[in-house]
Amino acid sequence: MVNRIAANKLTDLANKFKAIALIGARQTGKTTLVKHIFKDKKYVSLENTEQRSFAIDDPLGFLSNYPDGAIFDEVQRVPHLFSYLQEVLDNSTSKGQFILTGSNNFLLQQNISQSLAGRVGRLTLMPFSITELHGAKLLPKTDNELILKGFYPPIYDQHIPAIDWCPNYIQTYIEKDVRQIKNVTNLIVFERFIKLLAGRNGQELNMSSFSVEVGVDMKTIQSWIGILESSSIIYLLRAYHKNFNKTIVKRPKVYFIDTALVCFLLGIKTENHLATHPLRGALFEGLIITEFLKTRTNKAASIDLFYWRDKTGHEIDLIIEKGSKVFPIEIKSGMTISSNYFKNITYFKRLSGTNKSLVLYAGNQHQKRSDGTEIRNWRSYFID
Repeated sequence: MVNRIAANKLTDLANKFKAIALIGARQTGKTTLVKHIFKDKKYVSLENTEQRSFAIDDPLGFLSNYPDGAIFDEVQRVPHLFSYLQEVLDNSTSKGQFILTGSNNFLLQQNISQSLAGRVGRLTLMPFSITELHGAKLLPKTDNELILKGFYPPIYDQHIPAIDWCPNYIQTYIEKDVRQIKNVTNLIVFERFIKLLAGRNGQELNMSSFSVEVGVDMKTIQSWIGILESSSIIYLLRAYHKNFNKTIVKRPKVYFIDTALVCFLLGIKTENHLATHPLRGALFEGLIITEFLKTRTNKAASIDLFYWRDKTGHEIDLIIEKGSKVFPIEIKSGMTISSNYFKNITYFKRLSGTNKSLVLYAGNQHQKRSDGTEIRNWRSYFID
């Protein structure tokens, strides 16, 4: 199997908490990872009808079969089991006793928050990172091929072409995960909403505009965005909150966690089609931003990522907040360094007083300029 960076943090949390919840989108390799790390624990899938019936009918009897703990997969299928787990954990001093996973990330987190808050160490598992693919010698050679293939494990370890895998994934997500969530009643409209959202990948999230286009109220749009975000389908990059002036934009930008899903939803099927597509730059930008996100989620670290834009057109693609300091990053899909790469960074550095900055681009030159700006190939930045 591909070595997962999150394995180290998962082991660390198991030594600190009585139970661990490994959350994340379906098909990111959660079950494979917990089975690999916790080889000595019994594995129980509550997708199995007999096991699920046992847990529903006699939760105390079910749990008594696992005095040394266990891996409970698809545990969100038995919601009331969480309250019984709470009592078991409160009466025990053992660390890493139960490992909880499930494909419906939204419901799993909801149940943990209601019954097991403070007792469970949580870790989110994203699809493969560029570092993990590089280490396994699976990394596609071109950026366009990588954007089309994305990072979900089945595309690599089961050799399923992304063009075949993505439609089945979206359909399974909607029919199995979304169907279980009570406030989503019209699945056809929800699917249309996801496709519209893919067309806004990398743009500011305007919920009122979506409300008009989809034909549902603002509260419904807010709810659906919350479901997609907690399901790790999308990521909302928040606007940087410090007011350098009074004209900053405050809406978040929306990015799909995986570029292959966006390509499928937009009907992009080939590298040639992608190369000339108007959203190719936004896809490239999202690819890099989600790599920064993966770096943090794999360590269960705080997400200190933002973007900044003012209403006069100045924008910084990514800002990393480090205490009282900020580190601006510009993301460029071109392979040739241009003076336009530095215009917004120069403006922001003068406004914020920061000295260091970074430009990540698709070319191969590595430059360190006198004004504190470093220019690097984006792949080498994550792999080196």
